[in-house]
This record gives sequence, C-alpha cells and structure tokens, in this order.
Amino acid sequence: MFKILEKEYFSPNVVKLEVEAPAIARSRKPGHFVIVRTGAEGERIPLTIADADPVKGTIMLVVQAVGYSTQRICALEPGDSLTDVVGPLGRATKIEKVGTVVCCGGGVGVAPLLPIIKAMKQAGNRVVAILAARTKELVILEQQVAPWADELIIMTDDGSYGRKGLVTDGLESVINSEHVDLVVTIGPAVMMKFVSLLTLKYDIPTMCSLNTIMVDGTGMCGACRVTVDGKTKFVCVDGPEFDAHKVNFDEMMMRLRSYN
Repeated sequence: MFKILEKEYFSPNVVKLEVEAPAIARSRKPGHFVIVRTGAEGERIPLTIADADPVKGTIMLVVQAVGYSTQRICALEPGDSLTDVVGPLGRATKIEKVGTVVCCGGGVGVAPLLPIIKAMKQAGNRVVAILAARTKELVILEQQVAPWADELIIMTDDGSYGRKGLVTDGLESVINSEHVDLVVTIGPAVMMKFVSLLTLKYDIPTMCSLNTIMVDGTGMCGACRVTVDGKTKFVCVDGPEFDAHKVNFDEMMMRLRSYN
C-alpha cells in the first residue's frame, strides 16, 4: 500500500497528492510516469510523476477528477493509501544543454512539465515557461515553476490572470523576441497540435508528451498506440515523449474521442 501523506486542492477538480513510494522516488527521472490503482477492482490510471523527494521517499502526483476512478483517487485523504503504484514507466526526457528552451504547459499538463523545467534549467539552459489555462483558478504549480524559469508567462483564455490569449500567442511572442532552440509542450492534444504547427512554421525542434488512454503500461494491450512519422508507436514504452512535428495529432484525438 502507498500511503498519502499530503493533499492539496489546486481547484475543485484538481488535486495534488504526496505519496509514499521510496523506491520510485529514488529511481524516477523527468518524463517518467506511474500507473496507480485504488481498490481491489480499481481502474489503472497513468499519472506523470510531477516531482519526487528521494530523501523523504515521496512522489508528487497531480490528479484531475474526470471520471469515476479519478474521482475516487481525488477523494482520498492523508492517511489513506493507493492500492498500487507501478513505476517508474516510460522513457525519461532527454535533457541536454541546447540554449533557450520554451516549456509550454496547458492545464494539468503543467504537472509533467515541472520536472522537465527543473532539469532543463539545471543543465544550463535559459528556460522560458508558459503556463496556460482557461481561467485564473485553473493555473497550477505557478509557485513551483517560478524558481526554475528565467521568464514565466501566464496565459488565460479569458484574461482573468496574466495575459489574455492562448499558449500559442505567448509562444509566438517569445519566438519573435529571441532565438529559441527547443520547445517542449505538454497539455491537451489540441493544444500540442497547434503548438507543433506554430513551431513547424518557424523550424524550431519541438518535443511533446502524449496523454493517450493506457491499460497495462507495458506495450502489450495497444490501447495507447499513436502514429509517429508514419509508424505505429506505443506511448507507454516508446514515449511518452515524441518529436511533435512527426505525431499524427488528428488520429490521436479521434481515438481519444472514441472513449467519450
């Protein structure tokens, strides 16, 4: 059992959990994820490890309540336990010094972006972080991102906080003001698609982290398959990160809608 030590609400439907998982905390790297389950017959839910403390033996998970299983996880309180936490899974992010890296996060996509922002800064890059959400209340992890970003830009659809506009508006303003060597984007599929289209226009290498449906997390079920550069890839074992300019986002979004 994996005990929940702390719980914090970012919004009514988004919860941060600090979970006791010493072995995972010691071995996890940016980009890794876990699959969690609550209850003996609970659904398996993939969640990116937003942060980890190897000394305390804890990992940080950010969960959005969108269905029955995630609602059950979000309802847990400190002292309760998750039945299973399996990981770390997936391929770690390739971290290297490239120059200026713009990290674009949308909604709860900021959670998996946080460890990448930290690692990119520690590697010696100039890091510009763009956090986007529909409203001020849905902006998460701003305080955790701020110490690691050379520049922090907040974008909200309604203009209730930061600048009014989409993540692509903020990104294009950065591209037009300085040289950008790499863009990292994590968030809703449609957001990543349009970030990719924008950076393709400017010929800027772009990495995305995909959030497809997963079942077993080992590449056997095929539920998370996507087309990358015309070839079938499995997000759980080949990803979750890919060259965004090679991902067939339209196919991915169509498959995601089939589960609605």
